[in-house]
Amino acid sequence: MNDAIQPRPVSPPQAAGLLQLSVIVPTFNERDNVTTLFRRLEAALAGTAFEVIFVDDNSPDGTWDVVRALAREDGRVRCIRRIGRRGLSGACIEGILASSAPCAAVIDADLQHDETQLSKMLALLQGGEFDLVVGSRYIEGGSADSFNRQRAGASALATEVAKRVLRVKIADPMSGFFMIRRDRFEQLAPQLSTQGFKILLDIVATARGNLRIKEIPYTFGSRLHGESKLDSMVALDFLGLVLAKLTHDVVSLRFLLFAMVGSIGLIVHFVALYAALEAFDWPFPEAQACGALSAMTSNFLLNNFLTYRDQRLKGLAILRGLLLFYLVCSVGLLANVGVAFSVYDQEPIWWLAGAAGALMGVVWNYAMSGLFVWRKR
Repeated sequence: MNDAIQPRPVSPPQAAGLLQLSVIVPTFNERDNVTTLFRRLEAALAGTAFEVIFVDDNSPDGTWDVVRALAREDGRVRCIRRIGRRGLSGACIEGILASSAPCAAVIDADLQHDETQLSKMLALLQGGEFDLVVGSRYIEGGSADSFNRQRAGASALATEVAKRVLRVKIADPMSGFFMIRRDRFEQLAPQLSTQGFKILLDIVATARGNLRIKEIPYTFGSRLHGESKLDSMVALDFLGLVLAKLTHDVVSLRFLLFAMVGSIGLIVHFVALYAALEAFDWPFPEAQACGALSAMTSNFLLNNFLTYRDQRLKGLAILRGLLLFYLVCSVGLLANVGVAFSVYDQEPIWWLAGAAGALMGVVWNYAMSGLFVWRKR
């Protein structure tokens, strides 16, 4: 690692009065777990000056209210309530950047991570030899026996893909339990994605070998209360993250998801066009318009459900967003055709002109959708 970016030693534990550790806990619908987790952290970190930052995505079950009640009783507890933003990675980034200690740990609120390992992880960072300590289920002494067969298989596949494709050299890059020096994290933060669930993989891949990493074993426990936040969309987030890192973040995870949805929209367009021509015997102009409208509608719904699910439109906002999306895509179509004609005039290769137009269209639609349809409020 370049000597110019060697971090300063972390303040030792005997530096009385100095905050040593910030524990970041992303939450969504975890009101039954947060108090138990805090009591466990109290016991595990006895003698350590620590704070706990719960980053809550405006949980419908009022998790944030329970955390605030804890904060009134104990000044070591803090609550960040996020409105209009969703996602574990974004919550972890905001929490770590809002922390005050030189070391920050990330732990889930579902009580499945082993908080008793935090003191060992902190000691390793304070020793100055490591920048990142990972709680690993896949080294000797670790276990993920609580996984069902489907989740175990998915985790093993994702781990293997991360190792081979991104050349990540740790046993458990999909772990959600880790501790990092905050100064090193702040160097990486501008390049991290706020989407998805695999913040550790993003950190390690972004660092490209410039983090000194230590893995320690732990046993992944079973959830006691609430429901798992992992769903079928996590696989797409993971794939998008891998592709983004392969391009060295030239394109974002969100853009890749937007482009993928656009590809699905192309299929919808052709299916609707074929149905209008063959099943309903419509003239081609009306059939083409039907195909285009069907594709734009499906693209809007999929983007709202997947690409922008952390800013998902609800209620009447969906209708307004759909109309704006129609307008954005209509202008994007004109940009698509204009660029395609321009390229074809210079070099009459149909596929090159078509690709240039399509690229222009997707870039325009993505940029304008972010500005006008799913803009952050």
